[in-house]
Amino acid sequence: MKLLSVRQNLVSQPLPDVAAEVRRQLDSQVPDVPQGPVAITVGSRGICQIPTIIKTTGDWLRERGAEPFIVPSMGSHNGATAEGQRQMIESLGMDEVSMGMPIRSSMECVKLATVSAGDVWMDRHCYEAEGVLVVNRVKLHTCFSGPVQSGLTKMMVVGMGKIRSAQTFHSSPTPKMKDMLLEMGQVLIDSGKILAGLAILEDGFDQTAEIHAVPTNEILTREPQLLERHKRYFPRVPIDELNVLVVNSIGKTFSGTGMDTNVIGFRGVKGFEDIQRPNVNIIAALSLVEASKGNAIGVGLADFITQKLRDAICEEKTFINVYTTGDMSRAKIPVTLPNDEVLCEKISERYGQQRWMIIPNTLHLGHLYISEDLREEIAAHPLCEIDSEPVELTFKNGQHQLQF
Repeated sequence: MKLLSVRQNLVSQPLPDVAAEVRRQLDSQVPDVPQGPVAITVGSRGICQIPTIIKTTGDWLRERGAEPFIVPSMGSHNGATAEGQRQMIESLGMDEVSMGMPIRSSMECVKLATVSAGDVWMDRHCYEAEGVLVVNRVKLHTCFSGPVQSGLTKMMVVGMGKIRSAQTFHSSPTPKMKDMLLEMGQVLIDSGKILAGLAILEDGFDQTAEIHAVPTNEILTREPQLLERHKRYFPRVPIDELNVLVVNSIGKTFSGTGMDTNVIGFRGVKGFEDIQRPNVNIIAALSLVEASKGNAIGVGLADFITQKLRDAICEEKTFINVYTTGDMSRAKIPVTLPNDEVLCEKISERYGQQRWMIIPNTLHLGHLYISEDLREEIAAHPLCEIDSEPVELTFKNGQHQLQF
């Protein structure tokens, strides 16, 4: 099969000095800093320059008399254990030595209130601190739509609430999740523990584009505005109708569901309206990124996978994460074939070689490959540039040799 290499001219707006912008935002929006322990939330996503952002935040707090520390805040991720979540933080480049502050990881929570879906919890270390500075990236959620999706509010509700609040949140029917996020978020705001929020927006190339410090009482009203700004940056595949989409790598560092459902056009949640575009007939996934630590949530959104991906799955970690969300189909094991070469061969035999696209993952879409029949459609796309000469899809030891 011959493929065309395509570059997408996505929005590129990297901040020239991320640390300076963190300080500028905190200086302007957080006038009062407690003189005691202050928690900083850190999740499990692959946020660009997150070590710089977290260290600068800690330094800024310390300079004002606080005693900053990191709290791993990731719901049920990495086995829903204190040690597993600490290891996840460290694997993202944030250990105690390099950050200059302690990491306090625990699954113990304090109950704050009861809402319509159940109990609302807060990590014990956060609850016992003088304040919590909530840090997270704002972006589209992979399960639901709404004015507030993945960002500061979700970090407060699910991240800081560990597996207990995650279970409460995910017990809501999918169409009600947007409302439950706001209801539970208000409980966290009312707790008096939230010092402020630090929201991160990334551009189309996964670079830090904007940082916004948000006063506590403005988090629920400002976040919808930040989400709208995020939509300007969000990268998508440039074709709405695809026969085959091959995703080279999946995992939690790319998306909460391993593959961003807004990119692949498929949520796969029973009884809930799905995404209409892109419309993809067959989805294949080739590998699980090591940084996901075996959590293969979202693997069930694929139709075909390789043995390499299957062997990389930690069933316990995947089960805990998927079981907490309740969307069990996302953990189902698709048809498994020996390697990339056999997978592409079998899909070609059954579904043909027309309207193919191969992407590195669902977070980085600046460079991708398409089948030759899509040349005219891509050429007409305002964001795309195509290499003039096609490349052959070749394999070595069963692995494709495409360069992203």
